[in-house]
Amino acid sequence: MPATTYASPTCEPNVTPMLDVLLVLLIVFMSVVIQVHRTVDANLPQTCLGACAGDAQIVLEVRAGPTYWINSTEVPRQQLAEYIRMLYGPRPDKTLQIAGYPGVRYDDVVAAMDVAKSAGVLVLGIVPKASYLSR
Repeated sequence: MPATTYASPTCEPNVTPMLDVLLVLLIVFMSVVIQVHRTVDANLPQTCLGACAGDAQIVLEVRAGPTYWINSTEVPRQQLAEYIRMLYGPRPDKTLQIAGYPGVRYDDVVAAMDVAKSAGVLVLGIVPKASYLSR
């Protein structure tokens, strides 16, 4: 009888199924990140040297507490949307400048932006830090 030789078993893992699973997971995570990504559209103000022409800007200041001030008039949180609607009703330019003071939480500023958008503001501008700290 001839001697039969058997191949010794190898301990190499088959990585093809693992790579397939990895690629599927990568595609799933990429599609989820695209759908979850949310932004707030804001226009940064243009620098203006000297006197600027045009309508007086309406500035919503979010101060610590949070307290809300519109052009140096304090507005309670519950009346903020109605006050903004009253201001912007007759105005053709629906632009609001927002200033968040130091010590104010980010979500308080975003909440003010949401209220302004729901009250009819079309364009939100961000006031540079140096502008409102010099007052």
